[in-house]
Parts: sequence; structure tokens; C-alpha cells
Amino acid sequence: MILAGINPLYSVAGLAIGTLVGLTGVGGGSLMTPLLVLLFNFHPVTAVGTDLLYASATKSVGTGVHGFNRTVDWRVVRLLAFGSVPATVLTLVVLGYAGRHYGGMVEVVTIVLGLTLIATAIAMLFRTQIVARIAPTITALSARRIATLTIALGVLLGVLVSLTSVGAGAIGMTALLALYPHLPTNRLVGSDIAHAVPLTLIAGMGHWAMGAVDLGLLGSLLIGSVPGIVIGSLLSARVPDGVLRAILAVTLFVVGTKLLF
Repeated sequence: MILAGINPLYSVAGLAIGTLVGLTGVGGGSLMTPLLVLLFNFHPVTAVGTDLLYASATKSVGTGVHGFNRTVDWRVVRLLAFGSVPATVLTLVVLGYAGRHYGGMVEVVTIVLGLTLIATAIAMLFRTQIVARIAPTITALSARRIATLTIALGVLLGVLVSLTSVGAGAIGMTALLALYPHLPTNRLVGSDIAHAVPLTLIAGMGHWAMGAVDLGLLGSLLIGSVPGIVIGSLLSARVPDGVLRAILAVTLFVVGTKLLF
């Protein structure tokens, strides 16, 4: 069924997004979901559901690499999941109930997606300043308080990702850098990716159960994105990361504004 629905145009889109993800490390959801909604005219809920399963597949590969290199802090992952997993399940229940009783959640998903894209753009552009401003306050907190804040971050990410498939990348990483300034960045990146796997898988399966996943689209995206991530990773050392991030941030801000207005 998946192979019958393969569309080369969507595979090209997956290749382009995968390459950008490999170049910048920015989560694919920030780019893929608005592309599916605005360019290919997919229903917002279907775009979110399909992108969630797409993200769980691609980030599983990334988690394997980070796990092999021992760049995952599993304690941080557990704390995030402690908040995100129940928040994800609860959000899916509310989403399914609202879809059955109030004629769909298109407007809500579109608005939350637009706001999340704008927040992601701000987090990308001003990550250094945000972290520098917050980190001194965080370092004065007890380990117990930081653990509580990490669980709260998981709750926020669970809600955002379930509704929009966006947020676990730029927003999550910015918060983790502020909460754990003493940890190496590569361990935080690995932890963020590892946490995204169960988060996007549970959310994606929930959307699938509600009939909000296009399997043909999913297969098409994966065919293009896997080699795209490899290509982007190989090119990442040759392209100025700051320039790409600035372009992507401005793009996300414009797209988010368009979705809202």
C-alpha cells in the first residue's frame, strides 16, 4: 500500500528537507509540516500525523549513531519522557474527542502550528542570547528543581509536538542548553534526538489511529530524506551554519505568520 502511493515529487521534497536537516541539525518538522500544508495543500492534521511517523523513523537512525558514540544522557531523556509521554497521550485524547464532537481541529492545529513556527524561529535566531540570559539563574537551582523543570519541558514538548510535530528541535534544544550548561552540547543534541523518538512515535501512532496519516506520503518522504540527510551531513563542514540558520529562521517566521493570518 505504501509503495503504490509513492510520489516522486514528495520524494524530492524529502530529499531537500533531509539535506537541510543534515546541514543545520534543525528538526524536519519545522520545515516539512508547513511545506506539506502550504505547498502541497495537505490537511494540517494529516501533515502533522504523517510528519510525526517520518520523524520517528529518521530520528531512530540518529539515536543509534549517538548511542553508539555515547553522546546520550539517558537521565535527561527519562526526565523529558516522564513529562512528554503522558502529555502526548492526553493531547491525543483531547484532539480525537474534539475532532469527533466539534467538526475537526483544523483551525486550532493551524494556529498552534503558526505560533510554534514563530517561536522556533526566535529560538534559532537568539539561542545564544536566550541561553546566556537564563543559564546563570538555572545554575543556582538545586538538582531537584532542575529535574522538575526538565519534566515540565517534556510536558510542553509533548503538547506542541502532538499538535504540530514542531518544537522538539530548536525549542527543546534551547531549553536544554539553559537547563544543563555543564553538559557537552553533543550530549544534549543526542539526548534531544533520543527523546524525540518515543515522543514522535507515540504521537504518530495516535494520529494514525485517528486516520490522520498518509502512508504513501510517508514512504515518499523517507525515500528522499534518508539520502538527503547523508548528503547534508557530508556538506555541513563546508557551508556556514550561521547563514543557513538565519535563512531558515526567517523562512519559518514568514511561514508561521502566513499560517496565522
